[in-house]
Amino acid sequence: MPLVVVGSVALDSVETPTHGKRDDVLGGSAVFFSYTASFFTSVRLAGVIGEDWPPQHLKMLQERSIDTAGLQVIPGGKTFRWSGRYLTNMNDRETLSLNLNVMAQFDPVLPEHYRKCKYLFLANGATEIQLRVIDQCPGVQLIVADTMDHWIINDRENVLKMLKRIDGLVLNDSEAKLLTGDENLVRAGRSVLKFGPRFVVVKKGEHGAMFFSEHETYVLPAFPTCQVVDPTGAGDCFAGGMMGYLAEQGNFEPKTLKAAMAYGTVVASFCVEDFSLDRLQQIDRASIERRMTEYRQMLTF
Repeated sequence: MPLVVVGSVALDSVETPTHGKRDDVLGGSAVFFSYTASFFTSVRLAGVIGEDWPPQHLKMLQERSIDTAGLQVIPGGKTFRWSGRYLTNMNDRETLSLNLNVMAQFDPVLPEHYRKCKYLFLANGATEIQLRVIDQCPGVQLIVADTMDHWIINDRENVLKMLKRIDGLVLNDSEAKLLTGDENLVRAGRSVLKFGPRFVVVKKGEHGAMFFSEHETYVLPAFPTCQVVDPTGAGDCFAGGMMGYLAEQGNFEPKTLKAAMAYGTVVASFCVEDFSLDRLQQIDRASIERRMTEYRQMLTF
């Protein structure tokens, strides 16, 4: 089934301690998500860019059969830009600069065929915008959202409103603790359920992810890779693989959700092996399935 994603489209500058620096590479939560989800299903991307966005990026997305009808171009505007530096452990990073540019005026109006979607992912962004997108998709069957500490701290009221209207929430371990005020991650994950979503996925970086629902709690480890070049977008790729698989299967039963998280883990492991989408452009579905076979063998005992 078609999958709609709404989120940021960006130009990133990334500096790493061992692999140098790349300037103005393709980035943004919706970009990483849509590219990885496109290995599994058809994707409809909604975001905003300026006139400075390189046309080859648009061509690359369209070559993956990603529908870009919802990608707004602001005349005379500049694309959202982020610059960051990773520390030696490659888990922690510091933001050097952040220029919202056209993202500051982003007010998505979804094309009609987007509004008929059954699967919707709200990538990290302003909670107020996420709520407006939900209003535009009355027939949606599954809504999953991402959020971050900035919105939890500065827009908590709207975050709590959103949690009542979605089926699943994706966030990292520190954000789960921040949202609930509980330092115990298991209790925090279960407490998020009380705010409304039917399931919660807590990302733990190199330590994998945890899943919480009313009847299930489980942990999946990350796929072990020693070639970590650039972790930017890995969490968005995880969500893209997960949601792409769910949309491909056309259901979100417990068994399907567990497999979807495994696929998300596998595609995220490819993402970190090079800058931007460079490694993802070198693989296909067969590559994912081969690594998935390794992952299954790793988890069997």
